Amino acid sequence: MTQSNTLPISVLDLASITQGSSAALSFRHTLDLAQRAEQWGYRRFWLAEHHGMPGIASSATSVLIGHVAGGTSTIRVGSGGIMLPNHAPLVIAEQFGTLESLYPGRIDLGLGRAPGSDQAVSRVLRRGLGAGGEDFPELLAELRAYFQPEAAPVNGIVRAVPGEGLNVPIWLLGSSGFSAELAARLGLPFSFASHFAPDYLMPALELYRSNFKPSAALDKPYAMVGVSVTAADTEQEARRLATSQQQAFLNMIRGRFGQLPPPVDSMDGLWTPYEEAALNRQFGFAIVGDKEQVRARLQGVIESTGADELIVASQIYDHDARLRSYEIIAEVGRELQR
Repeated sequence: MTQSNTLPISVLDLASITQGSSAALSFRHTLDLAQRAEQWGYRRFWLAEHHGMPGIASSATSVLIGHVAGGTSTIRVGSGGIMLPNHAPLVIAEQFGTLESLYPGRIDLGLGRAPGSDQAVSRVLRRGLGAGGEDFPELLAELRAYFQPEAAPVNGIVRAVPGEGLNVPIWLLGSSGFSAELAARLGLPFSFASHFAPDYLMPALELYRSNFKPSAALDKPYAMVGVSVTAADTEQEARRLATSQQQAFLNMIRGRFGQLPPPVDSMDGLWTPYEEAALNRQFGFAIVGDKEQVRARLQGVIESTGADELIVASQIYDHDARLRSYEIIAEVGRELQR
């Protein structure tokens, strides 16, 4: 992990399916965004594993990573993340060994322990793999062993081909202290989903840094902070665009999962006072505004967290508006300082 005065910024894409659209169009938009992100100087382009959600198309995450890596040239592409308890570690080692063999030096493997789905989908996915993420440390140890050289096959027998001997950087992702502590103990880079759990951001970063043990992978802590950003040429337009994500979250807490809705001029009348408070709490770390406002808020995030890297998620209904948001963030990013 190289250091410079300019803070690296990356993209976290959910491959959102907008109302009246399709997964096929979502994938075209994802690749278009990745190609623009590469041109604009973003460090990484990560995709997240979710299942059974009508508004998110990235369920076959490894396949989509291959699609994006094949359509780009230099940007790192990876998972933000693969939910490891959903899978046999050997399968993930083989998949990411294949990706690294196809696109050497460009693949990241970010791992989480949440299901990326509801309990019903989780039961189907994890049939025979265990009910929860309690065995995540053991699964992680097995996965890492598959990437070791040929001299050390897992259990003396099982080998990941391709995968064995390849350098696929592993990140731990989290929204609580569990993965922060584990990443620190193993000397791995850590990414915190502050757009999911803003209240736990600072305690998790402190836990990670104070307990970090240098390793062959990393000699000092490296923390990436996830931030939800909606940028536009005017504050008014940014606030209007952000209502798509607000409506999606409102539908989620009401148990109504659907495709990403178009923005509205005002959320008044769409939520109860309790729901409004819940959304304000959830998005308390989110950044919405014009270029100057985004610059000020992102600089504040850097200064308050000491982040080594930011990864930005922007759920915006209109594809051109989403591109413009990431373009503004890239412009700002070239001016941000650690």
